[in-house]
Amino acid sequence: MSVLEMKVPSPGESISEVEIAQWLVSDGDYVEKDQAIAEVDSDKATLELPAEESGTITLKADEGDTVAVGAVVCHIDTSAEKPADFESAKEEEAVAVEEKEEKEEKPAKAAEEKKVSPDPVKETSYAKGTPSVAASKIMAENGLSAAQINGTGKGGRITKQDVIAAMAGGFDTSAAAGWGGTRDQSREKMSMLRRKIAERLVSVKNETAMLTTFNEVDMKPIMDLRKKYKQAFADHHEINLGFMSFFTKAVTEALNLFPAVNAQIDGKEMVMHNYADIGIAVSSPKGLMVPVIRNAEQMSLADIEREIKRLAVKARDGKITPDEMAGGTFTITNGGVFGSMLSTPIINPPQSAILGMHNIVERPVAINGEVEIRPIMYVALSYDHRIIDGKESVSFLVKVKEMLENPERMLFGSKDPYEVLLGL
Repeated sequence: MSVLEMKVPSPGESISEVEIAQWLVSDGDYVEKDQAIAEVDSDKATLELPAEESGTITLKADEGDTVAVGAVVCHIDTSAEKPADFESAKEEEAVAVEEKEEKEEKPAKAAEEKKVSPDPVKETSYAKGTPSVAASKIMAENGLSAAQINGTGKGGRITKQDVIAAMAGGFDTSAAAGWGGTRDQSREKMSMLRRKIAERLVSVKNETAMLTTFNEVDMKPIMDLRKKYKQAFADHHEINLGFMSFFTKAVTEALNLFPAVNAQIDGKEMVMHNYADIGIAVSSPKGLMVPVIRNAEQMSLADIEREIKRLAVKARDGKITPDEMAGGTFTITNGGVFGSMLSTPIINPPQSAILGMHNIVERPVAINGEVEIRPIMYVALSYDHRIIDGKESVSFLVKVKEMLENPERMLFGSKDPYEVLLGL
């Protein structure tokens, strides 16, 4: 018998231990090389652990265990033969995709067959409505029942992606399992990622002189620009034009004018950055994550939109890597997508400032002495007063406001285009 010891690989620099979030296989299962066998939580991200070789697996750690990087978590008997009835994860996925496509292409036929089926028991697969191990974990964490999720896996099985898609799309939570009518309580261990987030947030409040300044932005110019060019932009760049790219572009121009907002404290020194690595806070099933757009100051609106989408999808699917969240010189968070009117965002250490976006509401405002109804967004800049003065913070936010209300200024390095034309 040839046995391979699988050890926990290093997820990234400075990470010395991880937590076994869940095993995707059971003790004694046959696994294929590169098949995901477990999800492990670090203090930065959730990562999948792939099998290094094919064979029969023996688990050496339980779910919830904290293990050191380099520790043995399972054995794989590489001399074991593949069972005749073994179906690989890739084959299951292909079957699921094929079934989904067939279902989409022939909905009428499927409905008709269901009506005239002489044996309804035969139609229902044993696995229909049964969640996978990964799906069960997420459902338990969010209080979801199988009745709330449409399974697209083989035989109607609920997959991890089905749960994520249902949560992203929204659904009626009134039927959530276990809610109402009892006095029961339950306890769940906080994930390593959630514990780290809590630790960092408390340290920021205790160790920084955090202050927040506010302003409002008339979003009509941006909305008019999007309405006019949205379709042409999508056709040409094959990506939708959203608000986040405008905010990111405005922020990078403002950071160039007020470099202290893009700096950070290291001991008794100020670390200045001649680049803008912008963190975009996104919500995921595992909690808040902040993937970073590198050198955003050099990107076009289309480049920013593509990178935001790529990183957001990876964060949502739990495939974001620690390297994609490391660093960052400034962060943008958008509570408006959840309906927030106003908030004071907490700085993402070791950064010195964070911009909070909020929902867009039609409000009466004075325009040239007349009252008009305009789409207004409140924006908030939380900053570390130890390194950023009030004048710089307020001026930075005013500059962001000016560029959003005059989008053409983003094309001319935050200057008025007529000033550029006149050489002023």
